[in-house]
Amino acid sequence: MADEIFFSESPEWYAKIGSIHALLERVKISEEQNADVLRLRRLSRIMSIHSSTAIEGNRLSLAQVTAVLNGKRIFGPPKDIKEVQNAFAAYEQMSRYDPYSVRDLLKAHALLTGSLIEESGRFRSVNVAVVSQNKVLHRGAPPAEVPALVEQALRWGKTAGTHPLIKSSALHYMLEHIHPFRDGNGRIGRLWQSLILSKWNSLFEWMPVETLIHYNQAGYYKALQRSQTKLRVDARPFIDFMLEIIENSLYQYIDAAAETQNVGVNVGVNVGVKKKILTYLKARPELSARELAALLKKTSRTVERHIKELREQGVLRRAGSAKTGRWQIIPNNNEKRTTLAARRNAHTAGNTVL
Repeated sequence: MADEIFFSESPEWYAKIGSIHALLERVKISEEQNADVLRLRRLSRIMSIHSSTAIEGNRLSLAQVTAVLNGKRIFGPPKDIKEVQNAFAAYEQMSRYDPYSVRDLLKAHALLTGSLIEESGRFRSVNVAVVSQNKVLHRGAPPAEVPALVEQALRWGKTAGTHPLIKSSALHYMLEHIHPFRDGNGRIGRLWQSLILSKWNSLFEWMPVETLIHYNQAGYYKALQRSQTKLRVDARPFIDFMLEIIENSLYQYIDAAAETQNVGVNVGVNVGVKKKILTYLKARPELSARELAALLKKTSRTVERHIKELREQGVLRRAGSAKTGRWQIIPNNNEKRTTLAARRNAHTAGNTVL
């Protein structure tokens, strides 16, 4: 499987790779300066599990996910609880997986989907399609072709000299494109990208990449769709998207390390900064990112990134021009994930205490 078969290169990738290399050094320093790095990493892991399952329609809140992973009893849908427990088990085994082993891919899928779906830990035996509003967006590979296609993709990953940042994004895309399982393809694709990155740099075992994807789900699905036309597959748009997500995840982790060092760990990464931004903008909606940065004693880049995330989450919007406009806070932002929920194969009726 040659590189050009499923992605064309962008000259902009290498500047982004250089930026990510520099940020990894900053991440390393931020961890060295943090008095409770294990707690920081666990917080990031919890955020990743909440985000990766929420993308697929899991209804547990971050507080509920935290409680489940801390061994506490909660009241909630049993399938959602099991999904979180399974995801934690799979992520805890990350360091033991070989990212280019079909057997390990199946093991990880078995952990992610155990007791939840038919053919857990096995390639699907049926045709599947991704459908939205009665429109077929993508059809997975014929089931008879799946084992060979997955083996071919992983063999390419093992032998290609492509940079791991690009390789991991390309393989993430190919797993979604092949759609090798009845369910859990998104979760296994995101886990496998983090796995490949962690084998290149162990810090990626803890980076909140899934959290940033969750913040920009619309962009994630758009990048997947743009990477395939009726004529051919080209993962370039998806790789573009993931490099941006990876870069922002490093900035977010650095910010989280600084906050937990100064004020202790609370559930939620960077919630404090976002709350302060919203508090200032509620009182003074005309403030610019530069003015907010001065008030918060943060860099303009950091504040701009938080504002971008708040806009992506539907919490904040801009009215008017960049120079004379004002910020508007959108109240009661509890957007329901109806489209995502519809993608789930089934729901278990009722709730239970576990």
